Amino acid sequence: MPRTDKQLQDGLTLVEAINEALAQEMERDNRVVCLGEDVGLNGGVFRVTEGLQKRFGADRCIDSPLSESGIMGASIGLAMAGMRPIPEIQFEGFLGPAYDQLVNHAARFRNRTRGAITVPLTVRVPWGGGIHAPEFHSDSPEAIYTHNPGLKVVCPSTPTDAKGMLLAAIRDPDPVVFFEPKRVYRSFREQVPEGDYEVPIGKAKVVSEGSDITVVTWGSMVFECLAAMDELPDDVSIELIDLRTICPFDAETVAQSVEKTGRAVIVQEAPKTCSMASELSAVIQERCFLHLKAPVQRVCGFDVVMPYAKLELEYLPEKKRIAAAIAQALAY
Repeated sequence: MPRTDKQLQDGLTLVEAINEALAQEMERDNRVVCLGEDVGLNGGVFRVTEGLQKRFGADRCIDSPLSESGIMGASIGLAMAGMRPIPEIQFEGFLGPAYDQLVNHAARFRNRTRGAITVPLTVRVPWGGGIHAPEFHSDSPEAIYTHNPGLKVVCPSTPTDAKGMLLAAIRDPDPVVFFEPKRVYRSFREQVPEGDYEVPIGKAKVVSEGSDITVVTWGSMVFECLAAMDELPDDVSIELIDLRTICPFDAETVAQSVEKTGRAVIVQEAPKTCSMASELSAVIQERCFLHLKAPVQRVCGFDVVMPYAKLELEYLPEKKRIAAAIAQALAY
């Protein structure tokens, strides 16, 4: 579909960029199918797949039963048969019922068959908190899936990255878990290339260059970190890295930055214990020990279940907590 006048003038939201990527790839490659609960007639709970069933038909944008294990199992079978399925799991908390299929089958088939069978599927998942949703609707479970060899895990933060990374994920020969930060689904617009392009999986983005300290994050926390930077004195030079790909993450870019700055703060929505922040901290310790001027700081969600809406924003890292960690590292 051509872009509207508003989209041409103001750019796309993250939702619109993902929708455009899906439409363009479904037009380009008839092996691509979308499936999931309410993705067809209703366009998905967040309307990310709006219009796709009308345009491509009910056999290309498929409304499934309410069964995450069934959605994942069917997608694995489709992928093994040569299709490029894009299953949607309505919320990240509903990935649990699909875990067995995703981890014990999709992630292992390449190894199990010694490369004879690959499983090219892209699992789209609305991810993260900040929208005051009920329980099971606001978690950040990325560490669970990065722990399983055979899966790639990505989490773009901007419309441009979302479109390019989704196209890269769909074309990847292996399963990709594509986390979409729902807090920024419609929070801003930016100009996104209309044509075909890919943002490589496994490559971080330096959002802002700096020399005093490195801040590493992903998803909606990119914007909370930018807000925290405004809380600090102007002469503090911060290098902000958007990891974009959680697994395999770009250790080279992170290490090069920390070697330059000597200090690091890692910010994530997820609980601290056994998290991606823990892994990043360990890699920085291993690779940058002689360059460190202060202990690595981690600003995370707390080690409790994500609270209900009234306390949700108290749980998530916010700009003052991030700014305090940066100041502490700088003062060490």
